[in-house]
Amino acid sequence: MNIKHSEVLQLQWFKSSYSGGEGGDCIEIAPTLAAIHIRDSKDTGRGSFAVPSAAWTAFLGLARQG
Repeated sequence: MNIKHSEVLQLQWFKSSYSGGEGGDCIEIAPTLAAIHIRDSKDTGRGSFAVPSAAWTAFLGLARQG
């Protein structure tokens, strides 16, 4: 999925409510109609990648199962 750098800057990013202020591993997501954009919350300038919304939904279902 190709997205321009200027479009990434305009996305609305959200961090997990499970994230604490102590650092550690965390991601941010920016949902759009067609995809979920994902990036490292500790290094937001490093870039991001996107997956189709259906793939993100499937991932969350598996993650909830443990």
